[in-house]
Amino acid sequence: MNEELGVGIVGFGLAGRAFHAPLVSSTHGLRMAGIVARSNAQEARAAYPGVRVVSDLIELLRDESVRVVVIASPNGTHGRLAVEALEAGRDVVVDKPFATSSAEADRVMEVAAKRGRLVTVFQNRRWDGDFLTVKALLEKGTLGRLVLFESHFDRFSPGLNRAKPWKEAADASGGLLWDLGPHLVDQAVELFGLPEMVFADVRSERTGSATDDAFDIWMKYGEARGGLRVLLRASMLAAKPGPRFLLRGETATFTKFGLDPQEAALRAGARPGGDGWGRESEEHWGEITSGAGGETDKVETLPGNYPAFYENLRDVLMGKAELAVTAAEALRVTRLLELARESSQRGVWLPVNNI
Repeated sequence: MNEELGVGIVGFGLAGRAFHAPLVSSTHGLRMAGIVARSNAQEARAAYPGVRVVSDLIELLRDESVRVVVIASPNGTHGRLAVEALEAGRDVVVDKPFATSSAEADRVMEVAAKRGRLVTVFQNRRWDGDFLTVKALLEKGTLGRLVLFESHFDRFSPGLNRAKPWKEAADASGGLLWDLGPHLVDQAVELFGLPEMVFADVRSERTGSATDDAFDIWMKYGEARGGLRVLLRASMLAAKPGPRFLLRGETATFTKFGLDPQEAALRAGARPGGDGWGRESEEHWGEITSGAGGETDKVETLPGNYPAFYENLRDVLMGKAELAVTAAEALRVTRLLELARESSQRGVWLPVNNI
């Protein structure tokens, strides 16, 4: 490959610093062309001394070598900044959530189509090792007909986030539903498609919290999926986390604790690459329990592969691949989250129609 595609990253908080910047800079064929950073501009310059650091998107867009703009800013700004970058003729990667309303998501997609530009969403957890393992087990039919799929993100963080007040905002830009919900819903839809019905309990559990910090989302599937029930859960008051995945089938149950190691590695400053990347130690492997006697066997976790997201983006822009995460898929996730919120407010199951 003779040409490197210039990538500019908007935001150098956790998403920009720990995920996008190291993944972009480690992807052959992509070049870090600029970073938009304000309060942490000095940190960005120190981490990437050869990369131009600017104060806003307008200044970044003056650089004609920036082909792709990555929106890694606070949730409430995603839609507006994505539209601005698309209007300027750039391809766009939006960190989750894609948008904080389906109307906003529609607007982003409309502008992308009008300008003939690509837009995708950073659903990196499609490449979690444990999710890839679950996907492989289901494809093999190891558990028999699946009757229950549980997926949890359990954390323990009882204090309010004073350093990032937007995360505590009492609107769609803050809260756990729009923070972790996109990952959990996207994974479920990736595995099983759209459900027939949704029911949710979205709530605040921490003392003094003005935003949602816990949720349970139930999805009901029909006969085509054997009457499957899906439960997606997240909490910030889980001092003892539950299983990351719990799958119950007619012939066996799969249980998996612990989180994919890639995020911790990236937060610690590791760069992707090498044979050991994304591999999980045996103590964290999941287990299959089967038979009347409850026989248990360990299941080796497949290696996680976050670099695959940007490798796919590069290949798509070079005309060599199909997009792995589409805006249409992200719109469906957005609509499901809206239905979850509405279901919680009304206390009823809601049908999933035409989304």
